[in-house]
Formats: sequence, C-alpha cells, structure tokens
Amino acid sequence: MFYTQCSGGERMTCDAMVYIVEDEEPVRKSMGKLMKSVGYRYQEYANGEDFLSALDSDLEPGCILVDVCMPGLSGLELQQVLNDRAIGMPMILISGHADVPMAVKALKAGAEDFIEKPYRSEELIVKIRKCLAGEDKRKKSAELQKRIESRLKLLTPREKDVMFGLADGKRNKEIAADLGLSPRTVEAHRASLMDKLQAKTVSEVVRYAFFENGDLKPE
Repeated sequence: MFYTQCSGGERMTCDAMVYIVEDEEPVRKSMGKLMKSVGYRYQEYANGEDFLSALDSDLEPGCILVDVCMPGLSGLELQQVLNDRAIGMPMILISGHADVPMAVKALKAGAEDFIEKPYRSEELIVKIRKCLAGEDKRKKSAELQKRIESRLKLLTPREKDVMFGLADGKRNKEIAADLGLSPRTVEAHRASLMDKLQAKTVSEVVRYAFFENGDLKPE
C-alpha cells in the first residue's frame, strides 16, 4: 500500500521513500500514521517476502524499517538477501529487548541503525531523518562519480598524460620535456582537457587526476 504527503518542513524527505516491513499490523499501521504525520512518503509490507517481490519493479531511493523477528524471513535474512543482490538501501532494524544481539549483528553486516521497542516516536523520526540524509548524500556522490567518469572518458591518452603532469605540479615546459612535445602542443592539450573536464582551474584538474588514480572519491 502506498501513501504520500509532503509538508514544507520535511521537503528533503519527500524525494525518498520509507519502506515499513513489519508483520504485526497494529504496529505497521501505527508506524504508517507516524510517517504520514510528519510528511514522509512510505510503503507498507507485512513480511520480508512481500518486500522482496516488490524488488521486481524499481524501488525508489529511501530507507527500510524492518522488524528483526518476523515469520518467514527475519530482518537479518532479509538484509542478507539485499546484500547478496547488491541493494545498498540503508536499513533500520526494530528489535525487542531480547533481539538486541541480533540487531548488533545486523549493524556489523551494514545496517544503518536499530531502535529498541518500545520506542518513542521522536526517536524513530530522528533516526529516519539521519538515515535519509545519508542516503541522499550517497545518491549525490554516486551521481557525481558517474559525471566525473563520463568526463574522464572524453580525454585522449595524451591529454591524460598532460593532466597527470599538472597533478604532479609540473609547468608546461616540464611536461613538454617529459613527453617529447613542444610547450605549445602541451598548452593545446591542456586547454582541450580543461574544456572536456569543464574545469576552470588547475586545482580542479588535479582532483580529476586523483579520481582517475583512485586516490580520491566524490563527497
């Protein structure tokens, strides 16, 4: 079941989805009402199997609230399936006091956070907000990585040589000597690579060189 309501104070969260995976209907409905009250978009699933069946269609970015102990797939087992499928959507585990060791195990396996029953509504919202903010940052980082890679692919091998020379702090004449080229040719390559990378300064070119070498990741 799908619901959406966006309030001005939660504008950031309206671009993401909160997936509620909880077998107890009263708890699930209560969580849904809480999401709606603060303007979060959300979907409800009665068990892990129903949630996995939804993966056949494209899920929107967001975070997953999942009960640790459910009939059928447990929260840990659902997490393992998602990990096996390389679905990196952040997850918040909901656990009873006796389930805390399982929640800790889930954290070690990559879960974002866990909350213990009975929980306060304010505490859950804070955790979701933090989770979605992290997901938004990861999404933007992935988009930036893709944009960087597409621009680097435009460079010729010689332009990359010049880029790495600039990253080493060398002047055009030094790069020209290293590559057996004239300074004017290096200058032409430099202008071309800066245009392709849409870089306005040498420092930006240096960052691209670090990306290419794997020494720097987008933030």
